[in-house]
Amino acid sequence: MTDRATPGRPVRILLADDQPLLRTGFRMVLGAEGDLHVVAEAGDGVEAVELSRRLLPDVVLMDIRMPRMDGVAATRAIVDARLPVRVLVLTTFDLDEYVVGALRAGASGFLAKDVPAEELIAAIRTVAGGDAVVAPRILRRLLDRFAELLPDPAATPSAALDALTDREREVLVQVARGLSNAEIAAVLSVSETTIKTHVGHVLTKLRLRDRVQAVVLAYESGLVRPRA
Repeated sequence: MTDRATPGRPVRILLADDQPLLRTGFRMVLGAEGDLHVVAEAGDGVEAVELSRRLLPDVVLMDIRMPRMDGVAATRAIVDARLPVRVLVLTTFDLDEYVVGALRAGASGFLAKDVPAEELIAAIRTVAGGDAVVAPRILRRLLDRFAELLPDPAATPSAALDALTDREREVLVQVARGLSNAEIAAVLSVSETTIKTHVGHVLTKLRLRDRVQAVVLAYESGLVRPRA
């Protein structure tokens, strides 16, 4: 699977939302950017999967609640098909429970539907470039809401993390707090290149697709806990 959009050409985007007015708004915002190109629109999850298979967009901007197939199932279908397509999920606070499912299904990030245009544009570019978008404010709200599903705060972190070195664990903690590589480098007083290498080792050792899944695992394993 290709992890990055081809340099030198516009990022190809599929809009998947059952509200035509929202799709029109997104198309207008994204169309003003020379390096972003909306190639198609889908009004439900089934259509989103079909168009992803046929058009192979770089990024699917995926709504969660849609007819025929919701965004979680559509995300899982795209990821399981090993398409060179990355999914950026859109949500509202009252649908947070769906986002956890979307992240576990392999989404590369999520944003609130009322996100400012410049943040949406930056997130699409980030995801198309092979990285993931973690919104710490929303993620913490999600994890606080589902704290009872996470490990007991007194429990020892999962043995799944035993493969990591102490420094890799430190890096994973900072990733889980939503810090960028540059911010983690500043916290740990090392170079950004070193942090990038550590993050790569963490993802490889834990068999994770990207840093969004690393964040979820850090909380689920008990390494990082809500309200910490």
